[in-house]
Amino acid sequence: MSEIKVFNKYPSAGVKIDDPGLRQYLNLKPIIVPCTFGRQAYKKFGKSNVHIVERLIQKLQNPGHKGKKHWRTSKFCSGKSSTHVRIVEASFHIIEQKLHQNPIEVLVKAVQNTAPREEVTVIEMGGIRVPKQVDTAPQRRVDMSLRWIVQGTFQSTAAKKITIEQGLADEIMNAAMNDSKSFAVSKCGETERQAGASK
Repeated sequence: MSEIKVFNKYPSAGVKIDDPGLRQYLNLKPIIVPCTFGRQAYKKFGKSNVHIVERLIQKLQNPGHKGKKHWRTSKFCSGKSSTHVRIVEASFHIIEQKLHQNPIEVLVKAVQNTAPREEVTVIEMGGIRVPKQVDTAPQRRVDMSLRWIVQGTFQSTAAKKITIEQGLADEIMNAAMNDSKSFAVSKCGETERQAGASK
């Protein structure tokens, strides 16, 4: 019996997750086509049962807001899953060619490096709003990491002559190497610094 691989190329069964807090929330169950058509959408904590590659594809369809800027284009954020599957598959091919590593393993490293452990919330005390440091829930850590990776990708490709596939591959590789060129790495560091100042 042949091994089940993502895109029929990349095995996810042997990928190690070093962060113990994220092991339960990074799904690496073998799957060929990372597209389950929202079967987990209505279950409690259903996102944790979705393969990490599929979550990246879903985040590309709806990257969220960055301040008052909306990272939308008619080409990339159309909600068409086949377009985003193609983008991620092409990005994985670039990562494999450059690093000679399993792209899923590189993606998992990138998520672990850019998932913030603490953040700032605002507590109102007697009419005064006070920023307060709080620990970040594991599922939210993964969500924030994927969001920043995708937003950094759109930001890097918006004004430069590089393709979305190359931009996503560069962002994932820089995040996996903990390089400050990565938008997600710098955003994670900024969030944790703000939290440290609000203790």
